[in-house]
Amino acid sequence: MKARIIIDPMIQHGKPVIKGTRVPVTRIIGAIAGGMSKEEIIREWEISEEDIRASLDYACELIEEEEFHPTAK
Repeated sequence: MKARIIIDPMIQHGKPVIKGTRVPVTRIIGAIAGGMSKEEIIREWEISEEDIRASLDYACELIEEEEFHPTAK
């Protein structure tokens, strides 16, 4: 994943992007959530299926690192 996702303050204001592009990971995740197929995403942003997987892995890693504090009812 780290070979495909980069964070560079000079690209997209430091948002995580697909390496070699200016395509933010959030755009890929949003496209999947919006119902786009892998094939549509690949055509739309000229990325690979591996880039899509890396974006999903990146999002999963962020969620795993998040701390949740349930509130009492």
